This record gives sequence, structure tokens and C-alpha cells, in this order.
Amino acid sequence: MSREALHELIDRIPESGVIAAQRVLERFASDAAFRAAMSAPRDDEPVTAGDAEAIACARRDLKAGMVVSHDEILREFGIR
Repeated sequence: MSREALHELIDRIPESGVIAAQRVLERFASDAAFRAAMSAPRDDEPVTAGDAEAIACARRDLKAGMVVSHDEILREFGIR
């Protein structure tokens, strides 16, 4: 994709999405780790039976409210 094509894409973003797009682009421009993660090839390994069970277990926990919020974790580690 060329810079011109990127500018055209940006022009198509609705006003309601401009702030989110700005945040992503700022992060992409300034954070090498973010760029590497976003540019990495898609994980094409198949989901194993163990993976599927772990995903199902996590979804059950979420549905049951058995979760710890991000803020709770930060408080636990004395960050907030």
C-alpha cells in the first residue's frame, strides 16, 4: 500500500472513528514492538483439542463472572 492509498483510506474513516484511528497510527509510528506485532504473519497453526477446551473454559468463566478486572490486578501489584 502506498502513502497515497493510506491517505485515501484515512479520508474514508467516519468522524466517529478518527480518534481511534489516530491512536493506532500514533502507536504504530512510535512503538517498534507494536509495529512488529502488527506486522507479524498471522498465526496459522490449527487449534488443538486442548486449545479449544481452554477457550471454552475461559468463556464459561467469563459468563459466570469469574474474572479479575485489569484495575484489580494493577491494585494487587501496587500500580494503582
